[in-house]
Amino acid sequence: MKFSEEELITRYLFELNKQYMSKFEQCTGISRTRLEILRTLSKGDNFSQRELQNKVNIDPAAITRHLKQLEEQGMIVRRKNPDDNRFSLVHLTEKGKRGIGTFCEEKERVTADILNGFSDQEKKLLLCMLKRLLENVNQING
Repeated sequence: MKFSEEELITRYLFELNKQYMSKFEQCTGISRTRLEILRTLSKGDNFSQRELQNKVNIDPAAITRHLKQLEEQGMIVRRKNPDDNRFSLVHLTEKGKRGIGTFCEEKERVTADILNGFSDQEKKLLLCMLKRLLENVNQING
């Protein structure tokens, strides 16, 4: 079966994302989503689960699952909101604060490995093309 260039591009993007996510977690010890949650928490305090969900742009079940895993690892704590007991506020623990730096260093290493051999000009061109692809995807109605 022969694929068009357009189909090959989308297949490669899909495969790249799948392999990158797997390698990222393998190398850093944390998923990109959980790292994004920790980084968001490091920028402020007293985030509700819903605020985190919106900032990280994931569905309610996924944020619950990620927060549960981070809580089990001792990276975050959830406490009832004193102003409204129906909601929990999420905080970084000391372990979580320390872990962010290590995770981010590993993230930079993985990123450098992925872009190994690309010139600065190639990186800029790739960035422009990826941004255009994302813009096109966001224009699709459906």
